[in-house]
Amino acid sequence: MARLGRYFVADQPLHVIQRGNNKSRIFFTRDDATSFLGWLGDAAERYGLSIHAYALMPNHIHLLASPQDAESLPRTMQSVGRRYVRYLNRRIERSGTLWEGRYRATVVDTDTYFMRVARYIELNPVRAALSPDPASYRWSSHRANALAAADPLVTPHALYESLGADASARAESYRALFADPLTEDMLAAIRGATNRGWALGDDAFQERISAAGGRRAKPLAKGRTRANVLTQAAGPSPDFLAG
Repeated sequence: MARLGRYFVADQPLHVIQRGNNKSRIFFTRDDATSFLGWLGDAAERYGLSIHAYALMPNHIHLLASPQDAESLPRTMQSVGRRYVRYLNRRIERSGTLWEGRYRATVVDTDTYFMRVARYIELNPVRAALSPDPASYRWSSHRANALAAADPLVTPHALYESLGADASARAESYRALFADPLTEDMLAAIRGATNRGWALGDDAFQERISAAGGRRAKPLAKGRTRANVLTQAAGPSPDFLAG
């Protein structure tokens, strides 16, 4: 079944996933990850994409971001994707596509799901056994959001800003959210909406997004979930991302 066209809804953050082709690895060294983050920051600033949370994984990336206009996200992803592919192709003498295809994205109900998606993203390295805790993982936004560490890629969302009167108080309140684990139902809802392009929220939110975006934002009927088969390209161990 063909994917539905993307839509833009003003003032709504998006959960974005970009995967390697056939789930293959996209980061092989620390320099790869550092270069990607730098180019992502350049493109996001140029095209008006505010990034609130992120995580680089061995074979995919996660973003929680708010686009300024309908072109902010596609232009950002196109720019960083092209620059990174050129860089990696030269560095390891490869050719061909790196990405699975177009990125996947879902509109997020700010009040209900924004903080859940941020936690989902920053806990991804822990679920993948790349790190014992989110604060120990170098390649995510957790240190910026939970420890008030400097990160030029992160732009705090208004909901995050409301957590406290200053940076220290906001970081403390944000860390406290991680004491409440994400349930299996929450994980399934986030994964399902993002992979299928449905709005992430309740029925009323989905109906509002459908009207605002000009296309269906929820499934017509419950479907079955396709099993994901993970593969890796030949190359160094992804352990460099840990810690």
